[in-house]
Amino acid sequence: MLKKKLTLIIVFLLIFSAPETFAQSRKKRKADKNAVAKVDTKASDAKKEPKPYKKVIDSSAVTQKGLIDVHKIDNKYLFEIPDSILGSEMMTITRYSKTPAGGGIFGGEEINRQVVRWEKGLNNNILLRSITYVIMSPDADKPLAQAVKNSTSDPIIGNYDVLAYKKDEAGKITGYVVDLATTFDADVQTFSLDPIKKQLLNIQAFQKDRSFISKVSSFPINTEIRSVKTFTTTPPKINTSPTPKIGVDLPSALDAGVLTVEMNTSMILLPKNPMRKREFDARVGYFANQYGVFEEESQKSDTKVFAVRWRLEPKSPEDAQKQKMGELIEPLKPIVYYIDPATPEKWKKYIKQGIDDWQVAFENAGWKNAIRGEYWPENDPTMSLEDARFSVLRYFAAEIQNAYGPNVHDPRTGEILESHIGWYHNIMSLLRNWYLIQTAAVDPAARAKKFDDKLMGELIRFVSSHEVGHTLGLRHNMGASSATPVEKLRDKDYQDKNGHTSSIMDYARFNYVAQPEDGVTALFPRIGDYDKWAIKWGYSYFEDTKTEAQEKAFLNEMTKEAYKNNRLWFGSESSPYDPRYQTEDIGDNAMRASEYGIKNLKRILPNLLQWSKEDGESYSELEELYGALTGQFRRYMGHVTKNVGGIYDSPKTYDMSGNQFQVVPKSIQKDAVAFLNTQLFTTPKWLLDQNILSKINPESGVEAIKGMQDATLSSLMAGDRMVRLLETSTASKDNYSVDELITDLNKGIFSELKGNSSIDMYRRNVQKLYVDKMIELLKPGSTTVRSVPVGVTYGFNTRRVNLAQTDLPSIARGQLNALKNDLKMSSSRMTDRMSKYHVLDLISRISEALDPK
Repeated sequence: MLKKKLTLIIVFLLIFSAPETFAQSRKKRKADKNAVAKVDTKASDAKKEPKPYKKVIDSSAVTQKGLIDVHKIDNKYLFEIPDSILGSEMMTITRYSKTPAGGGIFGGEEINRQVVRWEKGLNNNILLRSITYVIMSPDADKPLAQAVKNSTSDPIIGNYDVLAYKKDEAGKITGYVVDLATTFDADVQTFSLDPIKKQLLNIQAFQKDRSFISKVSSFPINTEIRSVKTFTTTPPKINTSPTPKIGVDLPSALDAGVLTVEMNTSMILLPKNPMRKREFDARVGYFANQYGVFEEESQKSDTKVFAVRWRLEPKSPEDAQKQKMGELIEPLKPIVYYIDPATPEKWKKYIKQGIDDWQVAFENAGWKNAIRGEYWPENDPTMSLEDARFSVLRYFAAEIQNAYGPNVHDPRTGEILESHIGWYHNIMSLLRNWYLIQTAAVDPAARAKKFDDKLMGELIRFVSSHEVGHTLGLRHNMGASSATPVEKLRDKDYQDKNGHTSSIMDYARFNYVAQPEDGVTALFPRIGDYDKWAIKWGYSYFEDTKTEAQEKAFLNEMTKEAYKNNRLWFGSESSPYDPRYQTEDIGDNAMRASEYGIKNLKRILPNLLQWSKEDGESYSELEELYGALTGQFRRYMGHVTKNVGGIYDSPKTYDMSGNQFQVVPKSIQKDAVAFLNTQLFTTPKWLLDQNILSKINPESGVEAIKGMQDATLSSLMAGDRMVRLLETSTASKDNYSVDELITDLNKGIFSELKGNSSIDMYRRNVQKLYVDKMIELLKPGSTTVRSVPVGVTYGFNTRRVNLAQTDLPSIARGQLNALKNDLKMSSSRMTDRMSKYHVLDLISRISEALDPK
């Protein structure tokens, strides 16, 4: 009992004394925590305090001098940011060095680029900011410049403690030693993969423990940082829904659950003396950069648009005078492209020739030896393929059938700093297919499964020239080939002298118009008249023009004079309505050119089996070539179709005569529809070579023909084309109209009704397609109409048009009523059973559409 009472007393005392005891305990813990916090803060502050330079960069450091001095101590890299570059802008270019196989990414390809700037922080630290050019003010000392600054805050992408200061003998700070590991062995977007690329590669999370800086090299104008980055990937899932999968599963990621890539970031100082900008001109096809400009004395903001090009300057004033007098001179710094040592040996010389071919264009601008190709030197440790000082044609072991020519330029002026051309191995397969299908009727060398090295080498040379053209700043000139009359494409002497297109920047591949009897052997694109003119416009050095405005005025006079020759015209790669500006077409009349092209396809088709065969191999090669041939036929249909509802767009300025926009003449549009009626809607049975189809396809080609007809009818009757026809025919009765288009299609597609002929399956198919599309026009909905903005570089103006509020449904109703009557008259005289069923079915469809129950 006594023991129980004592226990209760103890419990009582503990309960009632607990608050004070617990409070004292909390105070003690809080005091201890504060003490720790103070200690940690002091320790942290102490850590941030820079140490003496020699304590940080001691005798064990291995130092590389360059734009940024780099010190390697054990396995750690420290960077010495010179005071002289603080506030200066630098371009950073990050490329893959090594990539996992199977993801469609390759070593040497660019990942991203960004302008950055180093600046001092507030507390012994250095900041790295990302710079984006959107708006600028040239009046730095005026009030408006402050408003621009207030609207252009640049994000901070790096904050680095200064570990030590480098000082000169007078005690002035000349450098800041920092550790950039937090940026380059981490996953900072500017120097790594952006979210979209990660999504495409199914990348999930960055793995710090398996990522590191592997090498740093510093040179006089650039610093190169190579890093290894490892990521986990999204595990593959069983797909139980129809939702499409976005990313690609890389084989190595499936095996290991992670993927590792090596990246190289080039940091290159932008020129201290920016190149003079050359204002963009829509009449000459250059890539361009732009930003908004706010000037103190202006009444509205302006957009400064300028061409992208290399800087070519004379070595001396004396040279400038020689050039002015007509003598060719060498530039201070020529344009040099190195060829990747991974390129197969036998193709290197052809790629180099493709680069050197541009010398003739630069000579037209007053330069000699201005551009050249070089083989990459072996065993030179001072050179790296990812080094931003060197422009390189990189060779990729890839199944992709392509090549591309980008450039890296100063966003302030458009000055090209370097370029890495991408070249995929399987482009040779594409070239072989293109050349065989387009020229085998006239060139015996094209009639083979594998081309000889000389022919393939010349094909590679042509592509090399084209891609280099892009890296010189030139856009595609899709209108160049339209300057050549179709009959001149069959003229041997003319072709030997001029070629089939005036620009190698056109997608005009090869001369598919020349017939076997013509004797034409010049079938390749070459550096043409337009290319020489465009280089003259972009690279001429004008000693006497002291301002951008003076230069613009001088160039305008040059351009107006050049415009008198349509071989020097530029045709946009993006026009939705100009039939002269198309890919893969040649000649000034698509109907005549395509007719010649089809004649050659008919000669080539029966030989595909012989030209693709190889004992012991499947018919996959035959299938590929047949697909290439039918694809070529489809292109001809597309070339012709664009004439319908077409509008010529010839860029003009106020001081030039004539209108910029002109409607394609009615006669040409009617010729286009007649061509389609003859070559496509009248069944092209010549394509249905059963000796070929029976080896590559279980079907006989009925649906394939219907698919071609469906695609062309859909294009012909597309909403934007209908809008252009409605508007242009309203402007003038001399222009082709929607009603005339449908009338012409009716005559061709239903030609059997006049003579009560039997209608075979192919024709029944196209007639059903046509009627269904006409019925759709009764309730056409809305469409988007695009137009290219006048005088600018890229992009479209768009507007939505409600087609139900136009004449389109009215025309469709009237035409369907007329067609219904014609079908009724014909049905009573039809003797072929399937034809009669078909006609009655069409009558029923039309009746139900016109008067739905």
